[in-house]
Amino acid sequence: MRIILMLFLAIMVFSCKETKVKSISMKEDVAILANDSLNGRKTGSEGEKKAAKYIAKRFEDLGLQAKGTNGYFQKFSYKASKNPHQEAEFTSDKNDSTETGENVIAYLDNKAENTVVIGAHYDHLGMGGEGSLYREGEAIHNGADDNASGVAMMLHLADSLQQKGSPKKNNYLFIAFSGEEEGLLGSNYFVKNPTIDTKKVSYMLNMDMVGRLNSENTLAVYGVGTSPILKQAVNANAGQLKISENESGVGPSDHTSFYLADIPVLHFFTGQHEDYHKPSDDTEKVNFAGMEIVSNYIFNIIKDLDSQPKLPFRKTKNESEAVPDFKVTLGVVPDYLFSGKGMRIDGISEDRPAQKAGLQKGDIVVKMGDFEVTDMMSYMKSLSKFEKGQTVTVTIDRSGDLKEVEVTF
Repeated sequence: MRIILMLFLAIMVFSCKETKVKSISMKEDVAILANDSLNGRKTGSEGEKKAAKYIAKRFEDLGLQAKGTNGYFQKFSYKASKNPHQEAEFTSDKNDSTETGENVIAYLDNKAENTVVIGAHYDHLGMGGEGSLYREGEAIHNGADDNASGVAMMLHLADSLQQKGSPKKNNYLFIAFSGEEEGLLGSNYFVKNPTIDTKKVSYMLNMDMVGRLNSENTLAVYGVGTSPILKQAVNANAGQLKISENESGVGPSDHTSFYLADIPVLHFFTGQHEDYHKPSDDTEKVNFAGMEIVSNYIFNIIKDLDSQPKLPFRKTKNESEAVPDFKVTLGVVPDYLFSGKGMRIDGISEDRPAQKAGLQKGDIVVKMGDFEVTDMMSYMKSLSKFEKGQTVTVTIDRSGDLKEVEVTF
């Protein structure tokens, strides 16, 4: 039944120019964007172009104005990078070494003085390659959580912000960013080539991986220190959510581009998991009830801030500048929502040191060699002390019992 529904929706979107798509749920949006037919939405690929057309059609059906440079689209050319989340290298030269991505941009004009930007990246890793944690060859990386979930939530908010009783004291610019996995390309390009007056932007909201709300209802919110009023709004509207807050406006997602342009930001994130950057990040693993909770929470923040004038910007400590260089990795996915002592493991990469040493999901690393591990920063500082080929004793807390294991990097 679900396959029939997806095919029906796809036919409506891609073929039927006159038919209006109505009342599409976040689940249906995720299912289409994370469908195998889009081949993982790699930046510049045919699959990503299909996804862009789908998002543009959704914007059109929602009655939003086109705000790109060519209708809903804003194209950009760049030199492909092998280092994810590095500074963008744009170019106007078209040759064999350049790629083309395109942001999809729409506008809700409430005739207000200021505008709120609501964004989510829609690209992913395609068939794998650089950035993938899958070690068994090429496979479609559908990216249901990363980041079909964020795009679906953005579209849901676009619909909600047009309903009766919704906040009207700001305009809203909705952007589906391309090239995030290649180094925040789309958001970087937009900030440098905006299609609205960015001096009138009050703040920016970014949804990246919001589809795996855990059983503890823990939601990470980054950027709470980028304006004096944000911390209060974030916590006052938490409801049933447990908020794990972070002051910094810098992180590995598109809000960083706006923060660096002196715009207050909030980034919402339900946490990494064992399917991160793997082919197994599929629609059936998304927590759609959790997505409703997160979407309602973000909507309440927007309502709370609606009566405020343009938010003042405040610089925060750039925590990424303090991250040490290290030559080795443990081969785990950290639990970024964990607030206890140590570094809790949320996933194990195949054929890497942690797996070979017998570490498991849920283990909490509390010591590496002679170095105590109390949080993510101390964990990374510990890693920076080791060399490839070195064997060290790692102490873990496994269900309350301390164990020592030998790890060879």
